[in-house]
Amino acid sequence: MARPVILDCEGQTLSAEEIAVFKELDPFGFILFARNCHSPKQLKKLTDQMREAVGREDVPILIDQEGGRVCRLNPDFWRMPPSGKALLDLYLKDAETGVAAVKINARLMAADLREMGITVDCYPLLDLEFPGADLVIGDRSFGGDVDVVSLLGKAACDGLLSGGVLPIIKHIPGHGRASVDSHKALPVVDTPLEELLETDFVPFKALKDMPLAMTAHIIYSDIDPHNPATLSEKVIRQTIRELIGFKGVLISDDVSMKALKNKTAISAKQALVAGCDLVLHCNAPLGDRRAVLEALYDFNYVNESWVADMFRWRADVPDIDKAELTNWLDNVLKS
Repeated sequence: MARPVILDCEGQTLSAEEIAVFKELDPFGFILFARNCHSPKQLKKLTDQMREAVGREDVPILIDQEGGRVCRLNPDFWRMPPSGKALLDLYLKDAETGVAAVKINARLMAADLREMGITVDCYPLLDLEFPGADLVIGDRSFGGDVDVVSLLGKAACDGLLSGGVLPIIKHIPGHGRASVDSHKALPVVDTPLEELLETDFVPFKALKDMPLAMTAHIIYSDIDPHNPATLSEKVIRQTIRELIGFKGVLISDDVSMKALKNKTAISAKQALVAGCDLVLHCNAPLGDRRAVLEALYDFNYVNESWVADMFRWRADVPDIDKAELTNWLDNVLKS
């Protein structure tokens, strides 16, 4: 049975050593980075290798293809999607066109990903933009208005889903206020819960029915002053599951990020005990990846209903005219 962890790989093809580990210890899914995505032919071969290694056609293969400065697909071969800010700027000029552009942009991203065997996109961000916060979110956000972020986030999800790719809303319950980048240090947000309920949490509550969400490595001191959301049973069970009402599959952000102080294998177990369904582990040597998989020996199950529920969203996908839609999107972004 698959172990509830999503792993990356080192290069443009799986090494013999990686294949052996994946065959033996069976990660639930994989995630791709720019180093893995050189060309269409190479990338499709890699995703086929991943499926073959674990022996599951429905293995989730994830990517962070957001647009702007977070794009994993090589721009020499694939379209470069616009940033959240660029789409927000269009919306502020013409709301109807802006919503359509977000949806079409996501539909085009889904077409590119699906062709490569990629089934899940770590997009859209529902994090609000706040003045003075760390720029790790910045122009990736759809702005600071909770209603606009909710509306554009929903359009992005609809575009991906209509193209047969599952969205991950992130970073629940909200990363926008962080004063430091959680890749580098542990952010602490001291905002009262009552204010968070009226601001940061609103877009996540609006999209609580989406199939997947990714946690934030942030301490919300008014909820749990000791543990970041990813490792906090109180944040996950009382805030994310109850107050926000998210019922889908909850994925941790990368447990190797510096916001989490323990060894990755320990953090992985803590995240699952706290209430995450899956753990994301990236950018580590193969020995560390093996250690995380082995540490989850007593979590070596995957509720098969997760897979069924995730992939029920992947309806039959009608063909689109990518050139026509790309031309329309380029023109409205330039207008």
